Amino acid sequence: MPTGIRNFVIFVVAIIVSWIVGSTVPPTWTVEQITLDVLTDDSGQLYYIYRGKPAYFDAVPIEQAELNPSRIHGSNETPPIKEEFVSFVENGETKYKQLLAKHHWGYWSLLPAIVAVLLCWITKEPVTALLGGIISGALILTRYDFTGEVLIPSLSTSNAASILLLYLWLLGGLMGIWSRTGAAQAFAEFMTVRFVRGPKSAKLVAWMLGVIFFQGGTVSTVLVGTTVKPIADEEKISHEELAYIVDSTASPIASQLAFNAWPGYVQAFIFVAGVSFLATEADRLLFFFKSVPFCFYAIFAVLGTFLLSIEKPLFLGKQLKEAMQRSRETGQLDADDADPLSAKELQGSNVPEGYTPHVLEFFLPLGALIAIAIGTFIISGSPNVQWAFGIALLIAVGMALAKGMSLKDIVSGFHDGLKGVVLGSVILLLAITIGGISKETGGGIFLVEQLGDTIPYFILPVLLQLLTMAIAFSTGTSWGTYAVAFPLAMPLAWAVATANGLSHPELFMTLCFAAVIDGSVYGDQCSPISDTTVLSSMCTGCDLMDHVKTQIPQASIAAGLAAICWTVVAFFTA
Repeated sequence: MPTGIRNFVIFVVAIIVSWIVGSTVPPTWTVEQITLDVLTDDSGQLYYIYRGKPAYFDAVPIEQAELNPSRIHGSNETPPIKEEFVSFVENGETKYKQLLAKHHWGYWSLLPAIVAVLLCWITKEPVTALLGGIISGALILTRYDFTGEVLIPSLSTSNAASILLLYLWLLGGLMGIWSRTGAAQAFAEFMTVRFVRGPKSAKLVAWMLGVIFFQGGTVSTVLVGTTVKPIADEEKISHEELAYIVDSTASPIASQLAFNAWPGYVQAFIFVAGVSFLATEADRLLFFFKSVPFCFYAIFAVLGTFLLSIEKPLFLGKQLKEAMQRSRETGQLDADDADPLSAKELQGSNVPEGYTPHVLEFFLPLGALIAIAIGTFIISGSPNVQWAFGIALLIAVGMALAKGMSLKDIVSGFHDGLKGVVLGSVILLLAITIGGISKETGGGIFLVEQLGDTIPYFILPVLLQLLTMAIAFSTGTSWGTYAVAFPLAMPLAWAVATANGLSHPELFMTLCFAAVIDGSVYGDQCSPISDTTVLSSMCTGCDLMDHVKTQIPQASIAAGLAAICWTVVAFFTA
């Protein structure tokens, strides 16, 4: 069967199955229970801290709750409300929970993500693959008006607007201006003369920048990718190599050098009633930092990229090895059938006649970008990336004008920059849409329910790792996985530690916590529908699926080593 016909048949079968599921299979409802660390203000009103801000609520006794889990869990009837706060008495003390009604379609909940990933894998065409997954999820949710009920609501959010502003206009515009002024090429030549002596030192620069930009996620991938790409291209480093280094020193290093937004976000999900070392926000932040030495996947991932940078890898996947040989021997940075996300408009320089590039045209905008991102993080607790990229773009434009470049050439460079990243921006928007669809179909909730509490304690960290890997891979988000997994994982870890009479329950819970952190990071990194995966490919000029296929073997070795470490530590010390 011709490849095109085969792919079309797979797509049609997936769509038909999704429509049948949506039409005939009723969703199963469940109740997610989150124990709250509750405070009282001067007027006696109850509240808890969520994302750094007080969230007020009124509670009813759990016996009177409309979302009482004993009545809702496993039901096929839609509950009257979706959220409720309840009080209950435990050991003579009144405690509080947030109840959230969630639903899933069993294994069918995973279908949208499976369709998207499968089509990405076999077609290497992410736009149609993501659209296929979105359509599959919409049919399961019985939303037949794909534009009005799915695409428009998703693309009209502030999150989507931020992507268009940041990654299309600001990032694309900055890259386009750098290409027009020759700033990126001037930077590459400057680094080559003073620091870079070949592929090893060029990759080591990329690795070191990944460590320095430890904010993680999209900020790190964009900064490192755009900074190092001209150097790497000059030294014939394949785009697959560079994308792997950029991606695997983003989120992993953010969990190791966690002076960023991660601890404040995660701590809200790990309160467990009755556990003294998780009692207050300060306790939970301290617990996060204590877990850093046990985030074994992050350690092995960062170590793996370092060893690849100095070309002493412990393990090298076949495709990545072939990519390295191809680029060194032929100078071909992409595979023959690759479709890089960075368009030809951003490949190399397009400097007007008579204009002389200067390395400061790269350093000053980049320095302003980093300073503003870090400065706003220190002041407000969150980096204002829009300000950082916007001011960097203005500085780049101002310097070009001051040096005599015409406004027409600057606008042409800006246009080229937008054209160069438009495909990546579209893929990012679709990835956000399918992530929301996957969350609504309840794939993560279903996977969480499959984990029972009658398991040997020493394999619980690995089970949590596998669970979060699956959730993050199918949804394309590590932070979204934390919100789903931690409310189950931490109480479960405490219950297992208590039931087995472990002598070091805090250490055991630390291992389980680290497994959730790292499993989510792995799944996010390796998912073709993740924003960081897309951005790593876009900012290094790599084909999306080539990046995914060459990163998974290395990341999986790191994940396997981490699983062994968690099991050994849990068995012998907890």
